[in-house]
Amino acid sequence: MPRATLPHNTILHGDCLVELAKLPANSVDLVFADPPYNLQLGGELRRPNNTKVRGVQEAWDRFDDFAAYDDFTRAWLAACRRVLKPNGTLWVIGSYHNIHRVGSILQDLGYWLLNSIVWVKANPTPNFRGTRFTNAHETLLWAQKEQGAPYTFNYHAMKSLNEDKQMRSDWLLPIASGGERLRADGESAHPTQKPESLLYRVLLSSTNPGDVVLDPFFGSGTTGAVAKRLHRNWIGIEQDAAYVRLARRRIGQIEPVAYEQALFEPHEPRREPRIPFGNLLEAGLLEAGQRLYLGEKGRASARILADGSLSYNGRRASIHQAAKDALSAPANGWQHWYYIDPDTGQRRPIDDLRQVLRQATKVK
Repeated sequence: MPRATLPHNTILHGDCLVELAKLPANSVDLVFADPPYNLQLGGELRRPNNTKVRGVQEAWDRFDDFAAYDDFTRAWLAACRRVLKPNGTLWVIGSYHNIHRVGSILQDLGYWLLNSIVWVKANPTPNFRGTRFTNAHETLLWAQKEQGAPYTFNYHAMKSLNEDKQMRSDWLLPIASGGERLRADGESAHPTQKPESLLYRVLLSSTNPGDVVLDPFFGSGTTGAVAKRLHRNWIGIEQDAAYVRLARRRIGQIEPVAYEQALFEPHEPRREPRIPFGNLLEAGLLEAGQRLYLGEKGRASARILADGSLSYNGRRASIHQAAKDALSAPANGWQHWYYIDPDTGQRRPIDDLRQVLRQATKVK
């Protein structure tokens, strides 16, 4: 029987298919999955000095054949789709060994692909045999449960994270190494531990504080660690008892910064209340006959009409159309028209006045 409520911030020790079946349908905002890659390694990996490389030799990455792997993939993707909310999304990461098979099955099950992201590893492990190119990237697929449903994408948060440039689909990030790499008995505790920087970008881009993030292959607990820092709820499923102990200890040691909305709530202007330009006249922040100027120092100007339109070059137009005409290019009038601040005599963007009204709306 499915649980009546979600076990927030908990690691469920068991098989992912069994544990997923216990979760309520349509209850999770986001799934991040790092499934077995089915690497099918035929032997040991050794460096040029003949020392052994820590590869993935664990039983959980072994499948009898591709058909068995496909059956497993289809089962867990279907189970995740059941628990995702209608507006939920799923991220899955993989290498060339498995990601193309996963992507095909994902589409067959009705998921709708939003992006394919290439994680370019800044410090990849070399191909020591020298027989092929070094595997220096992995692929993440981002898909929504229902095509056309609204979904979370914090565009401006990603832009801010990228020095105010639109975030691209190639992410240059280092692998988990050094002090970040968890160790047990002197060796890496988990062979495919993902860096926190990768999960930080995934969760910041496609969740909001308080959302529920599910990781059905929890491993060393990177998803839970980052979710806790960002004040997202998380659920991990892991069948290996040693990994469960490792992840619990890791996440238990994290003391996140106390939650403040201003610190963690993504700023997305598109989600702000819509304020028509005419509202500024109604509120007395601007008035008919007042002159607006194009840019901080531009000479072009327009006059405000009583109905919230502008008179520019002998034509009546909206703030956006007037800006477009003046610049001979598509333009957002809120960003281009300036008014004279009566207190300072300086030009200020009319968008400042829009923010005044937005704040007044929030207070109410």
